[in-house]
Amino acid sequence: YDRLAAVRYADKWWNSRNPAFPIVEDDCTNYISQCLLAGGAPMHGYPNREKGWWMRNGTWSFSFTVAHSLRWYLATSKKGLTATQVGSAEELGLGDVIAYDFQGDGRFDHSTIVTAKDGRIPLVNAHTYNAYHRTWDYKDSYAYSPNATYIFFKINDNFS
Repeated sequence: YDRLAAVRYADKWWNSRNPAFPIVEDDCTNYISQCLLAGGAPMHGYPNREKGWWMRNGTWSFSFTVAHSLRWYLATSKKGLTATQVGSAEELGLGDVIAYDFQGDGRFDHSTIVTAKDGRIPLVNAHTYNAYHRTWDYKDSYAYSPNATYIFFKINDNFS
């Protein structure tokens, strides 16, 4: 996994949309998937939208564009793009992914990618409400609540 390539992509497109990809209304996970792809993450599972992680021929898997689906894909994938869940944001590095459940109801509704660090604190980029090198916890966001939960994914560097 080329973490710097993923971050370069994230920084290039943080405030606009790449016309090579479909436009979706809530764009956060579509953008994160594009960043992962730029880092060399392999797609698999086509044409089953409920399996794998992919985009092809004008369609895509749910995990490519839906935050809750990407969260479950990263937690369970054993093939292609894989990740390891870690216990804290400070364990993340560039190119890693954070899943957000702002309401704390078990339904994950946002995804970001780590694009910089402020000491040990990850800074993230995101879409839907475009963000560049924002503090990872979103405590200053209208979407944040004290019930918010997060899952931290270290993207595995080698793909099977």
